[in-house]
Amino acid sequence: MSRVRADEEEYWHSSKFRAFTFDDEDDELSQESKRAVNSLRDIVDDDDDDLERVSWSGEPVGSISWSIKETASGSTGSLDGRDSSLQKGSSSYAALPKQASSYSLSSLFKGRSKLSSFQSLSDALTDTGVKNYAPELRRPKAEYKDYSSDWSPKDTVRRMQRGKVCSLERFRSLQDKLVLLDEAVAGHDGNVITAVLIFLKRTLRREILFRELEVRQVALCHLIYFLRETGEQKFLLDLLRFLDRTEEVALSQYREHLNIQDVEKRREFLKGCIGLPFSAEDTSHIQDHYTLLERQIIIEANDRHLEMAGQSELFRKYPRKASILNMPLVTTLFYSCFYHYTEAEGMFSSPTNLKKTFKIPDKQYVLTALAARAKLRAWGDVDALLTTKNWLGYTKKKAPIGFHRVVEILQRNNAPVQVLQEYVRLVEDVETRLNLATKYKCHDVVIETYRDLKDRIQLTAYKCKVERGSAEEEKIHSILSNTQIRWKN
Repeated sequence: MSRVRADEEEYWHSSKFRAFTFDDEDDELSQESKRAVNSLRDIVDDDDDDLERVSWSGEPVGSISWSIKETASGSTGSLDGRDSSLQKGSSSYAALPKQASSYSLSSLFKGRSKLSSFQSLSDALTDTGVKNYAPELRRPKAEYKDYSSDWSPKDTVRRMQRGKVCSLERFRSLQDKLVLLDEAVAGHDGNVITAVLIFLKRTLRREILFRELEVRQVALCHLIYFLRETGEQKFLLDLLRFLDRTEEVALSQYREHLNIQDVEKRREFLKGCIGLPFSAEDTSHIQDHYTLLERQIIIEANDRHLEMAGQSELFRKYPRKASILNMPLVTTLFYSCFYHYTEAEGMFSSPTNLKKTFKIPDKQYVLTALAARAKLRAWGDVDALLTTKNWLGYTKKKAPIGFHRVVEILQRNNAPVQVLQEYVRLVEDVETRLNLATKYKCHDVVIETYRDLKDRIQLTAYKCKVERGSAEEEKIHSILSNTQIRWKN
């Protein structure tokens, strides 16, 4: 009887299956799991601190050994002989060194229904009979945080200031949108204010938006600037008309001439702008702009004809480099002084006619005319330009821009020393005169100035700077030997 019972105990405690060990190289399922781990190594995110870490030493829940045991449990048919098998495998398991692993549980271990191994991860992913044996973990809560729709207007503005992506579509009521706008203005961030205004512009009717912005001047200024930068002219004009800003409406319409390329169409457009409700000063500027463009059209047509016909020597010697159309007033004046300086005042292209028509100041006229005539090396015209007569008929040199600037302009245009000396002498400040004369080598002016200052030492020192045997050196000798001069030193 006891023998029968012993046989029964031996039967129930024995099994033809061996327990799993990591050292078992013949276990096909173990090899399959290891190949799956190795193939998934490249796609595992080691830096994900929110996911659980595992090691080959084994963990109670979710470990790799636990996943493999779960896989093995589906293919084993009996648990007989578990104690003996575990005792047999315990020595090999204890001998296994513990190695830290950086594998994440977010990677899934795949297996076939039949115990066959995969050659690569792509085979495992494309196989239709694949089953998931490892649990799929939830995404960290931090990943859902940016997509939450429960942010208040204040929190939304703060997140936008930090550069976070926020959806404004949840603010549907007018009250919520206005609170959002007020919070954006209170945050003093222009980018956030502009982003909220774009959202309101898209989701609100114009009348409602204009009415609310009328009492929010900061937001209103941001929207007006945004509309001007983006060129939304129609929307801007509607806003300005609603606010009853007639002058700004007129100026916005006037700016549209910049987009008109055809000269005749631009002239007609400017003519129509004269009647817009500008201020008195702006109306005068618009009138001058229209008149100038009208003059430029006439001058351009005549000069083009002369240039093509070759009837003017000046145009043959100095061909025009560009058209005069749409040029500023100062450029037009320079052009007129260069090509039409001697024309009568009654001609549209005459410089004096331009000066009188557009009330050009004397300083601006002299500066422009001097640059034009000096470029042509017309020194006679330069002298006539700077010569004036008083009521008694006496003539004298006068320069509204100062003779020091006259000297600089003439020198830039390679004026001869004789011409430069004439105007350097007219510089009133002695130190400035000496500096200019020394810089541009006007020796006579330097010598005469030191003579007038009765500075024997400086005159003697300057003698070394002139050429030996030159007329300047003889002049210095003559002055130094003059006994009638009472030198200061």
